[in-house]
Amino acid sequence: MNKLKVGVIGVGYLGALHARTYYGLGQAQLSAVCDINPVRLNEISQELGVCGVSDYKQLMGKVDAVSIAVPTNLHYRVAADFLSRNIPVLVEKPLTVNLTQADKLIALARRNKTILQVGHIERFNAAYVACNKIIKNPRFIECHRLSPFPRRSLDVGVVLDLMIHDIDIILGLVKSRIKEIRASGANVLTPFEDIANARIEFANGCVCNLTSSRISEEAVRKIRIFFKNTYISLDYKNERAFVYKRRKKEISKAPLPIEKEASLKKELAHFLECITQNKKPLVCGESARAALAVALKIKDKIRRVYG
Repeated sequence: MNKLKVGVIGVGYLGALHARTYYGLGQAQLSAVCDINPVRLNEISQELGVCGVSDYKQLMGKVDAVSIAVPTNLHYRVAADFLSRNIPVLVEKPLTVNLTQADKLIALARRNKTILQVGHIERFNAAYVACNKIIKNPRFIECHRLSPFPRRSLDVGVVLDLMIHDIDIILGLVKSRIKEIRASGANVLTPFEDIANARIEFANGCVCNLTSSRISEEAVRKIRIFFKNTYISLDYKNERAFVYKRRKKEISKAPLPIEKEASLKKELAHFLECITQNKKPLVCGESARAALAVALKIKDKIRRVYG
């Protein structure tokens, strides 16, 4: 079987990871990388021994699929150009900067019957995959996603940069209408919110508390999920999870068996599989739009506080 020719647009920190991962995947042939920064472009193209271009339009007709890891405000324009030419797209999260653009990309992908996948990578985290199999009707969810100041992804606030990962996860876990959202936060080092907290109440009674920060001393990516007689503590960063269960008057603790594998490798392999087998992506445009809609509501509520 011929390998899919793949291009990566934007080879900053995250895009470079995409390029290196494709390079090692047997299903793909990394054909080219693209970046407007000539130094970075030369560095990655030389490292991987592939063609480097400064204009993504030069990839048209030369690739079968693309990963897009450019700044968020460019997601729509770049993704639309490829989808309109029936070229499958994996675009990093958030899907777009607003819902109008998201709807247009979704419609374009649907009209052209072309794959649109969005990079909500935690869906492929081995610990989450293992936990998702046993979670039933969660009643309370607590998320903490903290990082030191990143010096990247600073074109958006912490809600669209970090919290949106947890929003995507909880929308998949709690299959109920959102009843109320409360949020607070502050901009500290950038014009956007750098720390944020949100409380989401669902119609079925489930409550989710989310905290995200990009001005923390250490990196933390954890979620605790409570349901009847059980709660799960999941560490995305270290890909481990513990299950706590009530046993009469005591609480037992047991590690959850997890088959660890690089999340990005699984995400990109899934993208390629969806293309070759004409499957719907695990994180399709519609799913990403739902997470974006909630993230934008949270961001707007925070903005009302600090302007």
